[in-house]
Amino acid sequence: MLNLPASPKQHLIIFTRYPEPGRTKTRLIPLLGDVGAANFQREMTEHTIFQVQELQKAIDISVEVRFAGGDSQLMQDWLGLDLVYQSQGEGDLGLRMGRSLFDAFQSGAEKVTIIGTDCPGVNAQILATALEKLHNFDLVLGPAIDGGYYLIGLRQPIPELFVNIEWGTAQVFQKTVDIAQELNLSYVDLLPLADVDRPEDLPIWEQALAGKIKRSL
Repeated sequence: MLNLPASPKQHLIIFTRYPEPGRTKTRLIPLLGDVGAANFQREMTEHTIFQVQELQKAIDISVEVRFAGGDSQLMQDWLGLDLVYQSQGEGDLGLRMGRSLFDAFQSGAEKVTIIGTDCPGVNAQILATALEKLHNFDLVLGPAIDGGYYLIGLRQPIPELFVNIEWGTAQVFQKTVDIAQELNLSYVDLLPLADVDRPEDLPIWEQALAGKIKRSL
């Protein structure tokens, strides 16, 4: 089978953090310890990358990892040479996401989605659905049960969606929808999914792992 280059018209950006002990998944450190929380970040990112690789088997899409902490060499040593790595840069989450979207559209992408690595329910099918819905909608959002979102997809850069939002709060998703309505954007939601951020969220990860093992049998 020929390995054709991915189409830059569809682009996926993965936001993650290099798993340095003490500086990642800090809300899980009291339960897992510095190293345990970093290893958990490592596992969740690798789980997300696996799902993205499954997506790449089905459709042409370019993939980029925007990272915080570490550097490009550490990221390559960890996740391999097949991915494009770019530092998230400075600023709050909104500024960093808006910058990554602007760069992707400047490079010729026509449909861009951003995901994090905190939501083990994100799979290749959900990612493909998001891209499909961008045929008909300006904005695609994957609502997280905690009030944020695990995915955002756009057909053009819309910086207004990333300002005046208190990131990390339970109002992020609703505030984003409110801004979209003010801008008269057409938008659609995906399935609500759960993030894993706190000790009480760990059963969500365990369920995802159990399902992954079951599918591989």
